[in-house]
Amino acid sequence: MTETLMAGLLPFEHEPYFNYTDPQVAQAQRDAFLQVRRNYVGKTFPLFIGGQKVEASDTFDVLNPADTQEVLWRFPNASAEQRDQAIRSAKTAFEDWRFSDPMQRASLLKRAAQLLRERRMEFVAVMSLENGKNWAEADGEVAESVDHFEVFARETLKWAQGKPVYPMPDEHVTTMYEPLGVVACISPWNFPSAIPLGMALGAIAAGNTVIWKPAGDTPLSSWLMVELLLQAGLPAGVIQFLTGQDDILGDPLVDHPDIRMIAFTGSKEIGCRIYERAAKVHPGQKWLKRVIAEMGGKDPTVVCADTDLDVAARDIVASAFGYAGQKCSACSRVIAEDSVYDELLEKVVDLTRGLKVGLPEDNAPLGPVIHEDSAGRVMKYIEAGKNSARLMCGGERAEVPGKSGGYIQPTIFADVESTDPLFQEEIFGPVLSFSRARDWRHAIDLANDSEYGLTAAFYSRDPAKISEARRLMHFGNLYINRKCTGALSGTHAFGGYGMSGTNAKVGGPDYLFWFMQTKTTAQKY
Repeated sequence: MTETLMAGLLPFEHEPYFNYTDPQVAQAQRDAFLQVRRNYVGKTFPLFIGGQKVEASDTFDVLNPADTQEVLWRFPNASAEQRDQAIRSAKTAFEDWRFSDPMQRASLLKRAAQLLRERRMEFVAVMSLENGKNWAEADGEVAESVDHFEVFARETLKWAQGKPVYPMPDEHVTTMYEPLGVVACISPWNFPSAIPLGMALGAIAAGNTVIWKPAGDTPLSSWLMVELLLQAGLPAGVIQFLTGQDDILGDPLVDHPDIRMIAFTGSKEIGCRIYERAAKVHPGQKWLKRVIAEMGGKDPTVVCADTDLDVAARDIVASAFGYAGQKCSACSRVIAEDSVYDELLEKVVDLTRGLKVGLPEDNAPLGPVIHEDSAGRVMKYIEAGKNSARLMCGGERAEVPGKSGGYIQPTIFADVESTDPLFQEEIFGPVLSFSRARDWRHAIDLANDSEYGLTAAFYSRDPAKISEARRLMHFGNLYINRKCTGALSGTHAFGGYGMSGTNAKVGGPDYLFWFMQTKTTAQKY
């Protein structure tokens, strides 16, 4: 039956982006910002526990990163009792959801995709206000979320078919996949829609239930997605939505014996902590917990002498400074062959100097970093870099008249040594380093000189060099002659090597396996 439904699905196509150069489209987006401000600003939003909206007396403010004097909305600090109640509810719901019809799961995901299409501009506006993305960056993420719904609907049906085995003459043998249990999804602020949705849909499509814990900086982008799933028909209890403090929703959530799996995206420090804590078996725990973790990157772009430098420069600027460099896939290192190093550097600096810092709500190319603590951390790297490398542009805080936020000039350092923190450490801000390579093979060696291995770009027209880059560059996502950001769900399965994480490739053909266990059943004739 699942094969029949698979055959009946239309061919998958990626959701197209809005064309904001069209005046009518741009005006519709401005109207969406006005609607969001009327409907949401100043509100206090509840938790979702057992399919019910649950209030809490203790709340926290969510600030606009583009103007930190503005409180956008408020969310609850969940109590330990509410956390445990949510886990119990998810555990109870699992007993029904684990046996749900795969076609039911796929159908509700398809329905959710259509609901999101109808509200895309609203979701774009919320995200832009909440985490400082401009329109195109936010729309790219919401479009990716639509793709997630469509991709996971298809993956639900594919994995429900099981896998063929080599036959026995006197036995009927099947290999099928079963869900694990309650999955805690812990997500970051930089992709508050697509990242938690991808992790949650991996769990839900496989038949698990979810504790959805968003970042405190961006809870509404996640809350609206959970509400949409419930509107699409997801049964009560399959997702629990909790916000609050780390002392309640950090270690105690990871340690809880009824949590079967943790899906995490965030910093290396927290990812390693989760991985370590999840290895301990607690009283009453009947399994070894599974962990998937995506923990960042230090992503290089290698530029060979034979490539089109104008194309490479354009892509470098887009991937380094899109969303102020706050992507785990952002280009933060350029490694160029000596013969074209100076020319490429000049082109990239010229393009970067044309970037305007301003309000994301006004669709400025470059907005703030997420908060003042992040801005202070980024500026420490910049100040240290002024003593270790050659500052080419930027290097200072930026100002937007009348607004307080973590605005930083897009910054480029040249002649960065491979031992420099600018080369080795994830900065997560609008900072780009240039390093000189003797030749293209040396450039590949420098690219691999990192504990991270998430994304990389390689620019060359030479098929032999490209073949060697494919073979030797140690990254989960390698892009040839295109920028290292902009992975598309269903096409560019996303996940890294080394300290970038566990290589669970979200949006890829193997992702659901992480959320399942394999059962072999043999029946004697």
